[in-house]
Amino acid sequence: MYSPSASAVESLRTAVVPMDKIRANSPAAPAAAKPSGIDLYARFAFAGAVCCSVTHAALTPVDVVKTRMQLSPEVYNRGMIAAFRQISAAEGAGALLTGFGPTAAGYFVQGAFKFGGYEFWKKQFIEAIGVENAPAYRIPIYLASSALAEFVADIALCPLEATRIRLVSQPSFASGLLGGFTRLLREEGVIRGFYSGFGPILLKQVPYTMAKFAVYEVAAENIYKMIPTPKEQLPSSTITAVNLGSGLISGIAAAIISQPADTLLSKINKQKGAEGESITSRLVKLSKELGVRGLFLGMGARIVMVGTLTAGQFAINGDVKRMLGATGGYEIAKAK
Repeated sequence: MYSPSASAVESLRTAVVPMDKIRANSPAAPAAAKPSGIDLYARFAFAGAVCCSVTHAALTPVDVVKTRMQLSPEVYNRGMIAAFRQISAAEGAGALLTGFGPTAAGYFVQGAFKFGGYEFWKKQFIEAIGVENAPAYRIPIYLASSALAEFVADIALCPLEATRIRLVSQPSFASGLLGGFTRLLREEGVIRGFYSGFGPILLKQVPYTMAKFAVYEVAAENIYKMIPTPKEQLPSSTITAVNLGSGLISGIAAAIISQPADTLLSKINKQKGAEGESITSRLVKLSKELGVRGLFLGMGARIVMVGTLTAGQFAINGDVKRMLGATGGYEIAKAK
């Protein structure tokens, strides 16, 4: 019977590789796959929902003041700060949070469709035109993508926005979102109650969103060009700062462009229209009554509100997307 020699046993023992060495030399575990398809767009949508809901809800007091200035200029005619004081003195500080529920809920839904839809449509246009051609057509792509996304988002937003405006203009109408929503539906129906302001909301939101995304993209592109470090090597704090600055610029531009339609939206949702009166005739009548100056009532408050919330939206949206790993969107800015 064969018996290994002592030297053979010793060589076999020293040839055994320790387990820690085996683990150290084994192939690294594959990196987690990046989200794509529906998973990716769901993350885009959630980031958009959070950023829009948080910013709009936080600025509810400014929105209340802006709406009151548009609806009752004969009462609130001494500026935004004075209007804050008037409302607080007459109705209590709680009145400045009127419509908080519809605002938070409405813009959560709208933000999901807006930001998620923007990324979706941008991808469709880029693939249709061709990745190599997209930088030359980036402005039309931004404008078309944001317009389509906003149209769908407004279908979801309109009922809650109508409820918010009715609560702000008539504080005794209902005690909150659910009560106001159900009363409006019961008394005026879907079309007259919820969608009488759909035309104005499109006239306001579509140009606003087109300016918002296009100006943001161009502003960010130019800011990054001034920074010598490539974007992918920048710390997250710098990217957040760029998002804030670009968002502020885009918000101011978007506020000015959409102001007339915002005034009409507030007016048309203030109360019922006359029996048989069409939405178009109401809009024409209101425009004539207000004139150019009247259409820009509350402009200062709106610039403050929209500039601030747009800056916040893009900053929060970028941070949430980064936390969710939603980094698969298309960027078509021209190279440095």
